[in-house]
Amino acid sequence: MTDTQKDYLSVKALTRYLKRKFDVDPYLQKVYVVGEVSNFRLRTGHQYFSLKEDNVKINVTMFKQAFSKLPFKLEEGMKVLAVGRVSIYEPSGSYQLTLESLQPDGVGSLYLALEQLKAKLKQAGLLDLPKKQPRRFPRRIAVITSPSGAVIRDIVTTLKRRYPIAQVVVFPTRVQGKEASGEIVAAFERLKAKQAAFDTVILARGGGAIEDLWPFNEEIVAQAILACPLPVITAIGHETDTTIADLVGDLRAPTPTAAAEMAAEELSQVYLKLEESRTRLAQAMLSRIQHKQTQLRRYQEVYIFREPERLYQAYMQQVDLIKERLLRAQSSYLQGQAQGLALLSTRLKAQGPSGRLHLEGERLARLRHQLQRAMAQTSQHYQGELARYSQLLEAYSPLKILARGYAIIEDKQEAVKSVQQLQVGQVIDLTLQDGQATAQVQTISAQKGKNHGNKKEKACEFRSSSS
Repeated sequence: MTDTQKDYLSVKALTRYLKRKFDVDPYLQKVYVVGEVSNFRLRTGHQYFSLKEDNVKINVTMFKQAFSKLPFKLEEGMKVLAVGRVSIYEPSGSYQLTLESLQPDGVGSLYLALEQLKAKLKQAGLLDLPKKQPRRFPRRIAVITSPSGAVIRDIVTTLKRRYPIAQVVVFPTRVQGKEASGEIVAAFERLKAKQAAFDTVILARGGGAIEDLWPFNEEIVAQAILACPLPVITAIGHETDTTIADLVGDLRAPTPTAAAEMAAEELSQVYLKLEESRTRLAQAMLSRIQHKQTQLRRYQEVYIFREPERLYQAYMQQVDLIKERLLRAQSSYLQGQAQGLALLSTRLKAQGPSGRLHLEGERLARLRHQLQRAMAQTSQHYQGELARYSQLLEAYSPLKILARGYAIIEDKQEAVKSVQQLQVGQVIDLTLQDGQATAQVQTISAQKGKNHGNKKEKACEFRSSSS
């Protein structure tokens, strides 16, 4: 190879280099492209088509996993908003767009609003609430939908065919347009006021674009469904259409006909199941009766049922033995009680009340005589003591002393025992044998010496006084 040939790249090397550039370029990892669908043919697996604008086009690959998530039907010539990455397909050396998501152009804002509302409800936990299950055999079914069109006809026809005993009540509303959501909410309010009369609710609408289905994506409709006390079955749009109402409802049906099938079981199948159950029950009862009859015959052969008296013969013997022991014990007890009574009677007679009274009478007479003699001696003793104390009292009486010429001197009712208690001019009281007098002290002279015989006489001035 010459030096000039070394400057050339092979086709493969150049392609790989360009592919590497495309793969590492951050601006090409996620691009947003607006274009018109071209060369689209629906395949069972991955989808290959083009996006074009005027005379410019780019090849597009959309793998099966991403294509299956499309909420709409892709058609030739549809203008779309595509999100994907740019890469080079090495075998052909052409660049292509590998799509991650796709949506019709002109409704992108609606999709954005839908996703935002989904996120809000999910964050509030309203999409994870427990679902209510419809009754298996409803009496009345409420249908909220347009009163005209194929939807209500499909529901009524299906219910009449499958479960004709249920009554279908239509709450007519608009299902498209700006006023539709308010009417749907009002229908749920009317239904809520009559909830006791219904068992199941069907909220249905036919297919359409996202703009047509938008009333079922509004939050007020979602709140009305959540507040409904009855189970709500939704059948809105086609199977690929998923609205907010479908997410908060209790059951989602792909079509209105499927919603009617979910609301009630097929009555003929119910009758068939009942007949099968009746047959199984009859067979089970017959088998059980036969089993019990076999048991009965086996029990009838047991000797206890053939000769039931053998069950209580041994007990009858025990009763007889116990009866004899009871009679013997009773006779022995009565004899012992009779002997005890006789012994007590003898002891009672020996200690009879007549003899006891005679002895106590003699003892009482002796005690009375002793008491009288003691009382006489005590009285005589105390009379002698009284006479002796009377003589002593008479002898020590102050009146006897006064009779011998003495007087009692008092000063303010206090006896004067010494001249130390007197003063000249003091008035004193005198108590004599036959009365009282008041005197005044003239002179006072104290006694000198123990054997001094001269005494100065007290001079007193007497006042007349009587006692």
